Amino acid sequence: MSARQISIHNDSQLIVNQITADFAAKDASMSAYLSAAHQLLGKFQAYEIRHIPRSENSHADVLSRLASAINDKIGRKVPVEILSQPSTTTAEVCTVRYDDTWMSPIYAFLTNGILLTDKSEARKLHYRSARYTVINDVLYKRGYTTPYLKCLTKEQGDYILREVHSGVCGDHSGSRSLAHKVFRHRYFWPTMHQDANMLVKKCDKCQRFGSVPHVPVEPLSPIVSPWPFAQWGLDLIGPMPEGKGQVKYAVVAVDYFTKWVEAKALAIITAARIEDFVWTNVCCRFGIPYAIVTDNGRQFDSEVFREFYVRLKINLFFASPAHPQ
Repeated sequence: MSARQISIHNDSQLIVNQITADFAAKDASMSAYLSAAHQLLGKFQAYEIRHIPRSENSHADVLSRLASAINDKIGRKVPVEILSQPSTTTAEVCTVRYDDTWMSPIYAFLTNGILLTDKSEARKLHYRSARYTVINDVLYKRGYTTPYLKCLTKEQGDYILREVHSGVCGDHSGSRSLAHKVFRHRYFWPTMHQDANMLVKKCDKCQRFGSVPHVPVEPLSPIVSPWPFAQWGLDLIGPMPEGKGQVKYAVVAVDYFTKWVEAKALAIITAARIEDFVWTNVCCRFGIPYAIVTDNGRQFDSEVFREFYVRLKINLFFASPAHPQ
């Protein structure tokens, strides 16, 4: 094979120590084998031999026993077949039944064109079925921006909720997060959010160890950018490992519409440096923005920085300190 270097793994501590000259070969037969081994190893530029447990050398151990135990009259060729699965197993067949479930009328209409007798309900079913499709006898829900979601019965949905919530990899997340996790796994049934809420309320561990919020509930306000480079998110990164020029911080600006990123390394983070970055990297390159969103850092909420915003008529908004962008 034209190999010039070799690494040998052997499960015999005696042989390894005899080759490395830690043990002496007293038996004449072992001395002959040792001499032959040194002659073969001398043909390589470099080699190493290590002792490993017998469990890590099972393939070579089986081949060596086979070579010494097989009868010469039947030849040395032994065919080996590796089975991918046991021969006694049967293929699992998953049958989906839509009898007396919320999917029954939709599935019947999409497959056989069967509508309800009530005209009003039949019209609603016709409109509702447009958001579903049948693939390989399985009902899926489809949307404009979402992948196909496999439709489940309430019993199947309860099982999946329990597995995601408190299964092997469950983290006892909240009801909203739990429902979104099931959605990301591409499952759907109409009462998914209500069932997730009820499951979290009935979970003993969630009720015992869950944090109790004391802040009044406030609806979230989505941040929407009307056009490119109109609204930017601004934040600082650091301290990081010191680089050339003693820089160890970075100021980053991200456009909400195009996700374009502007960044600059800084040695010190002052309001003057942030003002220079916004003027040079944002205003001079993309025009004066409509608004900039940042956290409550002293560099952004200073008098100098506020005067800069007022002078350029830029709206300044403050967001959560964790994720201002």
